[in-house]
Amino acid sequence: MTTELPSSASNTLMQRWRAFSRGTGPELMSQRRLAGPMPWVIAIMVALTVIAAAGGFALSNTASNATEALSGGVTVQVVEANPVERDRQAKAAARVLQATPGVVGVVIVSQDDVERLIEPWLGARAIVDQIPVPALIDVRMRAQVDGEVLGGLRRIVRNVAPAARVDAQSTWLKPVFGAINSLQWLAFALVALLSLALAAAVLLAVRTALGANRETIEIVHLLGGTDSQIAWVFQRAIGFDAAGGGAAGLALGLVVVMFLGQQFGGMEAGLVSSGALDWLDWVLLALVPIIGVLLAVFTARLTVIRALRKML
Repeated sequence: MTTELPSSASNTLMQRWRAFSRGTGPELMSQRRLAGPMPWVIAIMVALTVIAAAGGFALSNTASNATEALSGGVTVQVVEANPVERDRQAKAAARVLQATPGVVGVVIVSQDDVERLIEPWLGARAIVDQIPVPALIDVRMRAQVDGEVLGGLRRIVRNVAPAARVDAQSTWLKPVFGAINSLQWLAFALVALLSLALAAAVLLAVRTALGANRETIEIVHLLGGTDSQIAWVFQRAIGFDAAGGGAAGLALGLVVVMFLGQQFGGMEAGLVSSGALDWLDWVLLALVPIIGVLLAVFTARLTVIRALRKML
C-alpha cells in the first residue's frame, strides 16, 4: 500500500532526504534527544547495572582474598577444663608443630584475646570467666591444607595434646563462601536481566517511533532510501539518548557504590574489607555505559530492519 502526499510535501521531503543522505541537511524526522523518557530509562538501567556489577566484583574479591588467606591456615583448639593442663598441652602442641615440615608459623593466641573475641556472644566478662575457654593455636602452612595434610597434623598433635582439635580454617567458612558465591551469581544474573530490560525498552521505543513515522518511511522508500539508511536515522537518535542516559547512570551508580564502600569500610571487618574494588573492577564499571550504548544501537538497528521488511 502506497501513501500519497501532496506534491509540495513530497518535494519538501525529497529535498530533506537528499540533503540528509549527503550529510548536509537537517534531520529527516523529529529527534528530540534527552526530551523523552528513553534517556532516563537508560540512566536508571545503567545505574542499577553499575551497582549490581560492583556488588558482584566485591563479593568475588571477598571470596578470592579470603580463600587465599585461609588456604594455608590451621587452627588448633585445646579443649581442657583444667587451665594448667590446658596451657601445658597448648605449649607441647606448639613445640611439635614448629618442628613439623611444611609449617611456617605457629602462634599461641593469648587467653585475653580469646576472651575478648567471645565476649560479644557470651556477654559480660564475669560470665566469660566462669566458662572454660579452649586454648587456640594459629598455624600457617607453606602449601594449601588438604585432607591428607590435616590428618597428619592431627596425629602429630594428639600424641602430645590428647584434648586438641585440629581444623582447617577454610572449613569453618565453607557455608559463608557458599552464600557469597550464591550472591555473586545473583548479582551477575541481575546484570544480565537489566541488559535484557534495556534492550526491551529500546525495542518498544523504536517500534513506537516506527509507527509514528510510517508514512514518512514509505515515502523515503519511494525516493530511493534503503533500509540501512532509514535504520541509521533511528540508530543515531537512540545512540545519543543512550550516551546521555548512560553517562548520567554511570555517575549516579558510582556515587552509590562509593557511598556504600565508605559505609562498609567503616565496619573494619576482615571479610568486608577484603572486598574492596581494584583498578580493573573500576575500569569494567566504566565500560558499562559504553556497552549499554552499543546494545541500544544494535537493538535499534535490528528492530528497524526487521520491521521494515514486514512493513514494505
